[in-house]
Amino acid sequence: MYTEDKQLYIAHCDNGPIYMIGKMANRHGMIAGATGTGKTVTLQVLAETFCEAGVPCFMADMKGDLSGISQPGQMSSFIEKRCPEFGIENPDFHGCPTRFFDVYGEQGHPLRATISEMGPQLLARLLDLNETQTGILNIVFKIADDQGLMLIDMKDLRMMLDYVAKNAKEFTTTYGTVSSVSVGAIQRALLALEAEGGEIFFGEPSFNALDFLQTEGGRGVMNVLAADKLMLNPKLYSTFLLWLLSELYEQLPEVGDLELPKLVFFFDEAHMLFKDTSKALIDKIEQVIRLVRSKGVGVYFVTQSPSDIPEVIAGQLGNRVLHGLRAYTPKDQKTVKAAAQTFRANPNFNTEAAILELGTGEALVSFLDAKGAPCIVERAKILFPLSQIGAITEGQRTALIRNSRLYGIYDKSFDRESAYELLLEQQKQEEKRRQREEEEEEKRLAKEAKERERSRSTSSRSTSTKKKSTTRKAVEKTINTTATTFGRQLGKSIFRGLLGGIFKK
Repeated sequence: MYTEDKQLYIAHCDNGPIYMIGKMANRHGMIAGATGTGKTVTLQVLAETFCEAGVPCFMADMKGDLSGISQPGQMSSFIEKRCPEFGIENPDFHGCPTRFFDVYGEQGHPLRATISEMGPQLLARLLDLNETQTGILNIVFKIADDQGLMLIDMKDLRMMLDYVAKNAKEFTTTYGTVSSVSVGAIQRALLALEAEGGEIFFGEPSFNALDFLQTEGGRGVMNVLAADKLMLNPKLYSTFLLWLLSELYEQLPEVGDLELPKLVFFFDEAHMLFKDTSKALIDKIEQVIRLVRSKGVGVYFVTQSPSDIPEVIAGQLGNRVLHGLRAYTPKDQKTVKAAAQTFRANPNFNTEAAILELGTGEALVSFLDAKGAPCIVERAKILFPLSQIGAITEGQRTALIRNSRLYGIYDKSFDRESAYELLLEQQKQEEKRRQREEEEEEKRLAKEAKERERSRSTSSRSTSTKKKSTTRKAVEKTINTTATTFGRQLGKSIFRGLLGGIFKK
């Protein structure tokens, strides 16, 4: 319930209503508690209260339950019993203006991002890459930027990886060593992500996070992400939500402290964001959480235990609602004790003991006061939602999607010219150039072969002529020699005959 003095009525304790001050709502917060203690209902109460104040919200719907926020609630025996306690007469049940989104495009408007928008750091987390592989991915992104190659979808990135690996020697001096082994590991990680449906998320049109900041009739729009299927891939879920938060941080201008936030972002199952996350990325998340407040965005983490949130981030969460925790093991008992110590103690009860005693719908509540200091913790009952508790029908969901202002904007994907097409064309041109060079080489070799053949033929004829001339000369010499010899012998014979006849006479 939203009051005229910009306060949000969230819970009720023995001392009366507990309000969250609108100006402090962007100081972030946390809703924690064991399964079945009422976290989802608390989230719904907070969201519809922000809605009444004109503040749009984003929330992930794990089981379909939050879709009911779009429909009016109805009286029940539980609500009827609570009305006198909360000082509410004749509750005005109503739904909130709601838009549905779905990464897979099945239960809402598709949510897509380009590879370039996701960036190498978040993509490395999504692919579970080691430090060396992350370094290679950074090099690939840098080369793509320097060469004006857009990385839109997964085929763009695969083609870019292949291109860099094949030309690694050319890039080593300028960008550093590119290992083919690391490139192969990244390619395998991409194939695994694709097998899990990850390729659906990357493409165009990419989602503009500013479309979350809309109102209808003065009430904030509830942006509900269908996450039941997305939850099957926890890394994709948490990385996607972190990307959305980063986009809001980058696109929104600095506004300082407003009377009310521009947007409240509920990060459900927050433990998935921090599980197996490197310190470098946690530092980045902490920076975004710290700075996005000045952009008018409040972030509320919803998780099963306060210990799921790293201390460096938990210290920034000023508005806290803690439902019951369980202490079955020594580790659980330490968690309860640590959670109790994060609250400003109330002398009227033992905070640690109260955490274990809270029933469904009850919580320890501590919001920031007007000066930004934590209020004394109160044991309170959370208000009941005025919207429907539980899932809506498929027909109701379809009607809301088709009547949405965003219908038709993101629903149809397209594939424009990007790194894949440009590199493929470059490969074709390179192949044509190589074929031309091969053909020219073949022609050159054929020409040289013909010239050698012609040279051999000319040489053969010359040799034959020389042989004939030599033979002729030899024959002539032989004939001449023979003739000379014969003539000489004949002369001698005649001479002897003449002389013999004379002497005889």
